[in-house]
Amino acid sequence: MASSCGLRRSLVVAGAVLLSAGPAVAQAPTADAARAAFSRAVAVLQHPRCTNCHNRGEGPRQGNTPRAHVQNVKRGADGRGEGAQRCTACHRAQNTAGGSIPGAPDWRMPPPGRAGWDGLTPAEICAALKDRERNAGLSPEQVVEHMAKDPLVLWAWEPGGIREKPPLAHADFMALMRSWHEGGAPCPS
Repeated sequence: MASSCGLRRSLVVAGAVLLSAGPAVAQAPTADAARAAFSRAVAVLQHPRCTNCHNRGEGPRQGNTPRAHVQNVKRGADGRGEGAQRCTACHRAQNTAGGSIPGAPDWRMPPPGRAGWDGLTPAEICAALKDRERNAGLSPEQVVEHMAKDPLVLWAWEPGGIREKPPLAHADFMALMRSWHEGGAPCPS
């Protein structure tokens, strides 16, 4: 009898401890987990669907094996082309001609000096994403939100024609980017 009372008392105490702990709270990823998430997500950022426009050159690139834009279009001061060669002269709000001409609302490149990461290491891309002078003044949370909702970003997963999609599904990419942000947005070394 004494041992069953002791067991009951232990169970009551254990139950009280569990109840006093309250509901489980989701923990933010550790810096190491966040860094690992970014290291997996960066494959998307280094893919031609991103780097064709997010490049450090004077004009967009095109194709699955990035090459200079056929019409020799230049970025322009606002990222929307120069003179008569404005991006919207050809690119519409959606893909056209069976996908041969890509399109999304407000087709453009980032303005000069902003968000070009072709040829950068993962650590350098991470630093560029966090640099408000190079990312239009966005916080890491806003960068992630941009990647979640911007029509040009979303276009990368529906590029039409023979264009390859990024190596991760958008939902998987976003889960990694959210983990990166929630873990403090650390950069790989």
